[in-house]
Amino acid sequence: MSSTKCTKKIALVDCNSFYVSCERLFNPSINKKPVVVLSSNDGCVISRSIEAKNLGIKMGEPYFKVKKIVKENSVKIFSTNFALYGDISRRVMKTLRQFSPQMEIYSVDEAFLNLASVKNEDLLEHCYKIRNTVLKWTGIPTSIGIAKTKTLSKVANHIAKKKKSGVVSLIGIENIDPILEKVDINDVWGVGRQLTKFYHQNGIYNAKQLK
Repeated sequence: MSSTKCTKKIALVDCNSFYVSCERLFNPSINKKPVVVLSSNDGCVISRSIEAKNLGIKMGEPYFKVKKIVKENSVKIFSTNFALYGDISRRVMKTLRQFSPQMEIYSVDEAFLNLASVKNEDLLEHCYKIRNTVLKWTGIPTSIGIAKTKTLSKVANHIAKKKKSGVVSLIGIENIDPILEKVDINDVWGVGRQLTKFYHQNGIYNAKQLK
């Protein structure tokens, strides 16, 4: 039996390494290479390609701390170009709006879509279509996580980023504890460094324990 409107279905669409992806649109030679984008005064890392992440470059890290890794691995460096990123973001959001009348833009590279009208069995296919359309029309790769709440759709999106399909749905999964167990506490939405430290001191290391 297919279910539609009874279940809340919230999809979080998140652009992958958004600022880096924007730079790659106009500079294909940096595809598949380690790339980082630095904050306005070139002080901190605010976007990293997967290749840069794999070298151990962390988000928010001051540039002077990663200079050695950058030099040794020929990492490409860009300063922020907010006019460009804003323009691409508007194109992405305009594309997403076609897939759901109820959409909440959460940040320059993230939006929540209400997919309650989509049947459970059609959810994944629908989201593959969203991903492919955004990529085709804007050139920006995305990941999509679907769940009954925004927090859980964030968790699903976190998992989706590591999957080749780029889409993960937690809808219809009765016991999500084994999934939550694999999500580090610092990867939970709204948990920053200080809160992570507090949870660690109290023996909470993953999303299942937090729940």
